[in-house]
Amino acid sequence: MYMYDFTKFKAKLKEVEEWLKKEFAGIRTGRAAPSLLDGVKVDSYGSLMALPQVGSVTTEDARSLRITPWDAGQIKAIEKAIVTANLGLGVSVDDKGVRVTFPELTAERRTQIVKLAKDKAEQAKISLRQHREDVLKDIQTKEKAGGIGKDDVARFKNELQKLVDAGNKVLEDLFAKKEKEIIS
Repeated sequence: MYMYDFTKFKAKLKEVEEWLKKEFAGIRTGRAAPSLLDGVKVDSYGSLMALPQVGSVTTEDARSLRITPWDAGQIKAIEKAIVTANLGLGVSVDDKGVRVTFPELTAERRTQIVKLAKDKAEQAKISLRQHREDVLKDIQTKEKAGGIGKDDVARFKNELQKLVDAGNKVLEDLFAKKEKEIIS
């Protein structure tokens, strides 16, 4: 009995899942989360650096973050980077560093954010379908080469579909969790 190796496909499935988690981490909800600033690039001595590399980002309360730069001379650059990132956040500077406040989300804004999250989830599903197509082509190529019989092909397609269904379920669960987080 011939076995098909789904290892590559499973790895791609994991990649898609991790990509979606990362995308969701960058989507702002009503709560202050340090990970939201991970994508902010600060002009530090002539080179662009990720915000967590130029200072510590900590949660002050439910709706504000505190950025304490490693070098006090970087405060203005950090403030500029956050404003330039256009995340819709309030930024204020004091003697300790930079304080970032998250405004209360309006119902309209929450709806827009849920739509954005839904689009990201859909992109992940599309990516998953493309990976499935690659595996199907590979199975068909091996069948034409005479390496596998009809029964095995049917079994592999069935196995593949189970993996795809499980992958889609994970993506849907991630979206449902994010949607709940945005709405609450």
